[in-house]
Amino acid sequence: MYFIALKMLIFDRAKYFGLIFTIAIATFLMAQQLSIFIAVLNRSASQIIDIHEANIWVMDPKIQYFEEIKPMRDIELYRVRSIQGVDWAVPFFKSLVMMSVNGYPLHKAYLYGVDDVSLVGKPKMLLGSWASLRLPNSIIIDKDGWIRTFGDKPYQLGGIVQINDRRMTIVGIANPSPPFFSFPIIFTRFSEAIQLSPQGRDNLSFILVKSGKGFSPKNIAKRITSQTGLQALTSNQLIWKTIHFIVAHTPIPFNFGLTILLGFLIGTVVVGQTFYIFLLENLRQFGLLKAVGMTNKQILSMVVLQAIWIGLIGFGIGIGLCAIISEFLAVVSFELQGLFIPWQVILLTGMSVIIIILLASLVGIRQVFSVDPAIVFKG
Repeated sequence: MYFIALKMLIFDRAKYFGLIFTIAIATFLMAQQLSIFIAVLNRSASQIIDIHEANIWVMDPKIQYFEEIKPMRDIELYRVRSIQGVDWAVPFFKSLVMMSVNGYPLHKAYLYGVDDVSLVGKPKMLLGSWASLRLPNSIIIDKDGWIRTFGDKPYQLGGIVQINDRRMTIVGIANPSPPFFSFPIIFTRFSEAIQLSPQGRDNLSFILVKSGKGFSPKNIAKRITSQTGLQALTSNQLIWKTIHFIVAHTPIPFNFGLTILLGFLIGTVVVGQTFYIFLLENLRQFGLLKAVGMTNKQILSMVVLQAIWIGLIGFGIGIGLCAIISEFLAVVSFELQGLFIPWQVILLTGMSVIIIILLASLVGIRQVFSVDPAIVFKG
């Protein structure tokens, strides 16, 4: 019975491959767009994740997400350090600067200033050491910033760049997570950063805090907020606050959601229509099966098997194509670095494909149920 169902499907080559192709394209669109959307959200919080030494971020109470900066007074650092349960607190500077080589302006760059003593906030290194950052007029640049600035030139130390008319020496190449905006990332000491990008009287972008042993980071964050009036969030809270802002206040979710919805609707309509035509063209065969005693329940299982067969093959091709293209894009594009396919995307896409094939099978099943076995004997 099931062999007959698959034989009926496979031997109708045009519709068979058309159905698989449609499922594959719908799967690819949904999985690819959902993966890119998650990668964009992940990039919005990548620098928070990179700084694993601290578990609490303190900032101005008006800040809504990580990319928004409102400097605080230097005295706030000492107020935070005085709070019970705080193991240590260090300053962190974040700004946008203009970086150039040989006086030729290239592009904007993120400037991060880490604590002069502890160097808390450093990512993984590819070349050089963080100790070199203590040298005067020294910076560490991320690998993508190096490529954008120096092209295919091999990584090397000692290069000179101009940041706001100051000559700085590259003493290391870092490998941080890609940021939300595809700008180069420059690391230097806090004292150097405030000279490179003066903010006026207030220089503190963030205060990085480590809660003491035995103290809950959430409770310490609440204590800092209540005693200083500043906004203190755990790393996880700041990550979700940033993601919530991106989702609620930018058109990014709508743009990706529209494409995902179109992929689902196109898949449903085209697969449903094609599968309906396939069932109509095979009514005589289904009538013959009913004439020899096959029940509607058995007919239904055959149709469902055909739909599942198409869905599995199309889903596998679509996810495989998505994985290959995602890997390629992550290698060749700065903007899509960090792109991957989470298991949740595969699960959600698979559930969508199941809905598509169930709707497709339901479209024509009524015609099959109502077919008269006598159709076999009609001319």
